[in-house]
Amino acid sequence: MQSINELVMNITDGTRAAHAFACEGRAGEARRAFINDLAAGLLCTSPEAGARPCGRCPSCLQAAAGTSMDIVRMSTSTGSNIVDRNLNGIRRLEIDRSVIDSIVRLIRPRGNRISIDIDGVINVFEKMDYPGDYNVISGMDDAPQGMVHGVGIHCETLDEAAALTAELNEKFGASLNAFQNVIEVDIAPKGCSKGAGVQAVRDYFGDCKVYGIGDSLNDLPLLLASDVSYTFPYAPAELQEKVTKIVPTIVEALEDSMQDPL
Repeated sequence: MQSINELVMNITDGTRAAHAFACEGRAGEARRAFINDLAAGLLCTSPEAGARPCGRCPSCLQAAAGTSMDIVRMSTSTGSNIVDRNLNGIRRLEIDRSVIDSIVRLIRPRGNRISIDIDGVINVFEKMDYPGDYNVISGMDDAPQGMVHGVGIHCETLDEAAALTAELNEKFGASLNAFQNVIEVDIAPKGCSKGAGVQAVRDYFGDCKVYGIGDSLNDLPLLLASDVSYTFPYAPAELQEKVTKIVPTIVEALEDSMQDPL
């Protein structure tokens, strides 16, 4: 918990905090616990020394139960699966399983690593070093039933990822959108992107100011959908031309956003 306390102090400087925070990482209990602990640290009405949450006030109890604030979960690569703190769907779109089956049959013989998001759980074809929940499957026939929100395909080079993105959009573009994510290819339901996901959250919450941070081509819709956008000197030129600000690190982006009038 000490790391959470230090984070809270750094975020607030002991006095103030932004009205919202975005946490991205691997799904699982560790991320869920981190978000709940962060909520307790920021919302506790009777904090102890060092920003330690008291563990007794309503805010702390709600955080421990996972019911504090309107915590929104999003499939960040696609924006196709967005739910509120009670896991009620805000935006839930899927790719037809028969299309995914065709992609798997096309790509697996090439040796690319494939991951399939079904109802928020990752499904892969080999065991991997991953701390979150995932299933090992042999194909779509034995994959769990549920909505396929997205697919990720690993490539070895930027050129391979760019070529595969173009190939998938050409062959399956009527059913999906493929985006290059450095040396990964992210596949989303037709009409889905990180930008569409941001717009869905904006519609859900009403009037709000959105800050977007991205460094890859699949982040471009997110950056364009944001009121203020940031990228980095190493990002593709196409992103650097579109954003509000280019910053050295994510720390500068966060600090700049917190100083901006809401």
